[in-house]
Amino acid sequence: MSQNYSNHRRWVPLYHFVAGPIFLVNFGWNVYHVIKVQSADTIISALVAFAFVVLFLSARLFANKVQDRVIRLEERLRMASLLPSELRSRIPDFTPDQLIALRFASDAELPGLARKTLDEKIENREAIKKMVTNWRADELRA
Repeated sequence: MSQNYSNHRRWVPLYHFVAGPIFLVNFGWNVYHVIKVQSADTIISALVAFAFVVLFLSARLFANKVQDRVIRLEERLRMASLLPSELRSRIPDFTPDQLIALRFASDAELPGLARKTLDEKIENREAIKKMVTNWRADELRA
């Protein structure tokens, strides 16, 4: 199946549908035990369960932040080779969100979409992605 706007989000089944729910159920179970039996053991267990949930969420945020930094660099390099000279000087004007969304535009579509994004000051990632007509798949995302 080819990637497009409706299916481009990355779901990792073991992470999103196994580990995440287990951490949440574990946290809920431990909170239940704190309510039923207030002791140092149940409180510490609930705190550790909460720490696992925080760790689970933070791991995803950290991976996404690193990926976003790499995408920004890749897109600046790609734009330097694909944009017309009058638009190349505007590459520093792109926000991280704009660069991240524009990665899905095909090489042929990128110059026009980049110009429109800057000229109309379109900041929203989803709005930019929805404007892409020739989708360039990003199969290596985290």
